[in-house]
Amino acid sequence: MSHSDDLTGFLNEWPYRPGEVNARKIKGADGRPKLQIRLDLGVLQMELTGRPDGSRPHDCESMLEYELARLDAYRQENGSENGFVLSSEECRRLREEAVQYYHRYVGRFAIGDHDGVIEDTTRNLAVLDLCRAFGETETDRAVLEQFRPHIITMRTRSRAEQAIAADQPKHALSAIDSGLAELRVVFDEAGAGDRFENANEVQLLRGMRDALVPKLPMSERIEKRERLRAALDAENYELAAILRDELRMLGD
Repeated sequence: MSHSDDLTGFLNEWPYRPGEVNARKIKGADGRPKLQIRLDLGVLQMELTGRPDGSRPHDCESMLEYELARLDAYRQENGSENGFVLSSEECRRLREEAVQYYHRYVGRFAIGDHDGVIEDTTRNLAVLDLCRAFGETETDRAVLEQFRPHIITMRTRSRAEQAIAADQPKHALSAIDSGLAELRVVFDEAGAGDRFENANEVQLLRGMRDALVPKLPMSERIEKRERLRAALDAENYELAAILRDELRMLGD
């Protein structure tokens, strides 16, 4: 081991900051962009295209792509997916790979790479779907489901942040509402609908939504006031009550 292998100087130049995701994008020696995340005991460095560790299992972009190709070939050969199974070892490899993408999308969110976050969270949701549908054991099918709310929330936040950056608060609200609807389904399917309202993911998205409401254009407020007057004229008091609540959220 030579002195050049010692990372002390490098780490001292980029000090760790507790309580933050310390991430940055760099240009690698191979000319390609890399993502680095500073940890308390060192640094993670990941590729920004393909699999984060740069490997190509079975000459595919990822284990997920390999298993999806296997599933497609099985369907073509058998006419359906009935009987297709992912072994416990295959599920384990998919889970380990998903951890790499988790680290990358957390780092991407920290540097504002929301396209990348959406890409990586969507592919991790595909891993969850694949294991849930075809895992060999109940554990293989269920163990990743605990992470589904977090992944949905991260994807929703990035979709909303993209809309905010484009000065489109209505689109941001729509993204958040869609994310909340996805979460509702997840909690209901898990038999945990009673925990939905107080879930951290739900509270986070609703807080983001509340902060966006005052940014809606005045034209929307005017439209809702006109609809409220029409509802009252028609004695449609149920609709009027809903519109009053919406106007209250808009700050009227």
